[in-house]
Amino acid sequence: MTAELVRGQNHPLSQARLEIRISAGTPIVAVAALGDENGRIHGVEWVAHPGAPTQPGLEVSRQAAADHRLAVDLDAVPEAVHRVSVLLALPVGGTGPVRFGAVAAPFVAVTGLGGDEVASYTITGLEAESAVVALELYRRQDAWKVRAVGQGYAGGLAELLTDQGLSQAHQLAGTVNDAVAQGLARSVQAPPPRTADGDRSRQTAAPALGPDQGGTAPQPGPVPPVSPYGGQTPGGPGQPAPQQPYAAPDPSAVTQPSAPTAGGSIDYSHPRRQNAAPPPPPPTAPPAAPGQPAQPVAGDATGWSMEERLYNQVWGMFEDLARTTAAYRSAVDFAESRMDKELEQVLSDPRSRIGGQGDAAREAARARHTELVTQAREALDRDLTQLAAEAAVVEPALPPAYARWDNPAWHAYRVPMEIPMALRLGDLHLPEADRIRIPMLVRLPLERGLWIDSGAAGASDGSFTDSHTMSRLAMETAVAHAARLLAVYPAGEFTVHVIDPAGSGAQPLAPLVQTGVLAAPPALGAAGVADVLGRLTQRVDLVQMAIRGGAADSLPPGFDTSQQLLIVNDFPHGFDDRAVNQLRYLADEGPAFGVHLMMVADREESSGYGPLLDPLWRSLLRLTPVADDHLADPWVGHAWTYEPSLVPPGSQVLQQVLAQVAAARTKFM
Repeated sequence: MTAELVRGQNHPLSQARLEIRISAGTPIVAVAALGDENGRIHGVEWVAHPGAPTQPGLEVSRQAAADHRLAVDLDAVPEAVHRVSVLLALPVGGTGPVRFGAVAAPFVAVTGLGGDEVASYTITGLEAESAVVALELYRRQDAWKVRAVGQGYAGGLAELLTDQGLSQAHQLAGTVNDAVAQGLARSVQAPPPRTADGDRSRQTAAPALGPDQGGTAPQPGPVPPVSPYGGQTPGGPGQPAPQQPYAAPDPSAVTQPSAPTAGGSIDYSHPRRQNAAPPPPPPTAPPAAPGQPAQPVAGDATGWSMEERLYNQVWGMFEDLARTTAAYRSAVDFAESRMDKELEQVLSDPRSRIGGQGDAAREAARARHTELVTQAREALDRDLTQLAAEAAVVEPALPPAYARWDNPAWHAYRVPMEIPMALRLGDLHLPEADRIRIPMLVRLPLERGLWIDSGAAGASDGSFTDSHTMSRLAMETAVAHAARLLAVYPAGEFTVHVIDPAGSGAQPLAPLVQTGVLAAPPALGAAGVADVLGRLTQRVDLVQMAIRGGAADSLPPGFDTSQQLLIVNDFPHGFDDRAVNQLRYLADEGPAFGVHLMMVADREESSGYGPLLDPLWRSLLRLTPVADDHLADPWVGHAWTYEPSLVPPGSQVLQQVLAQVAAARTKFM
């Protein structure tokens, strides 16, 4: 049961790892602060905010958004901490509202990692306030509780932080406002819902909902919940799923369907965005014949550039397919339940169980079932035809970062001058629309590491792949992903390290080794494992200290500032307890400081470390080298089949691309 709190009410917490989901009718800033037993904040390092989104036990969004997902680990907060306060503020200097009384009452929910809601609070009664303490998690006699606070401040975030005892309140408020302003200047609008004729371009776009917390359709909130992944309820029989304001999901946040959650919206910020001028209108299709759907056009979505419009269009197609399939499944379920009910009524009446009257009633029930299913299938087929036509024009128009390896775009490949906004990791599809493949795009830089499962497994088509073959396929998949990352980054801005303790990945790794794109030959044995992990751990520590100490410009001369990718093959071979802890540290802290992890391992073989590796497993995005329906969407929780993006057999495109990367790397050095 969810506890619906009112101001001042508290509720016990039975778990330490929680998510705080926030939904508001306008972009707001979310901050989390640690406090002592008196609620006092001891320093800026006790506050997680858009300029410094992670602190011990806390992680918040990196920009203002209408929906947020905050992560809290109460076991990880320092011993001196007795309170964790969730603070909300309206952005300063924008064009939006300046007081909470002018917007819908913010809604805050505390949930477990599986999406189960523990407590919720709607913050009512706000008027002139522009900042508010939404709720606090507090410790009493070694137990944690949540309390609904709702204390507002007309003086904004600076006044709120001052009241919390922070001496640097005004400076920190200024830092937060600067970080939010920079984020808003880089944000782009989310693609609007598809219109009846299938054209998104003629609708006013909804504002971007989020920073870095994956899609929400309400991912939390009013738009369908990042993984969310808990879903929207489809429409009634034969009706489409309810249309919510669209917020493209970040596929890197997809979850396993066994633990769907509801989440927040996606970060559309882009490091190249320097102004907030409205983008030019995207191209429009020629007028459609009366009664016919509009002809699809590549880039027919909102965005600042063709790259961003294609990105938004791809995830608009993903949402459309999820919703239209949900509507079909809902209609079929309704038809079956209705037929079952009618047949049950026939059987419950002794007079109609036998004879012509009973047979006629049963036949009528089955006929109505067939009619409803046929109508639903016709509606689905119409939508699928339109989506297939859109996919046919979008796929050839994709840039290399978004394209399959067999796309001609790779034959015209040149080392880029700028980092793209996203990368293709594979394709997604549903059984009702097997001919339609949706590119699975993840934002760059990677915010989650990857776990490529090398254990024996059954594929979605019912076939079984043994562990030896899976291990080889997993490494080939890892090499394809690593090669794509190397190819889409400018020369010298991405570095790949490999740990292959037993040397079992030598053959799949050959393209990376032979072209010379690796930072060093693959590390072998326990000594190689310790050396690579030690150097990357030290790098994360150094960058972390420099950034948090405000001395990012004082790194040693010649320090490699490129993004780093560590590929670990055949885990846990060659790993001792120290190495495992370093690996977990890199998975947790590395992405924020330019070090990313790609594990190639058998989940079953890794289970020997027990719960020690559970956080690592959960924090990484699980991919497979064979088709597997293990990913869930943000709106209705469909189990999507994922297929990796691999180089076609016999193709030389990988070697050709890596040769160019190596040549550019040599010139850069």
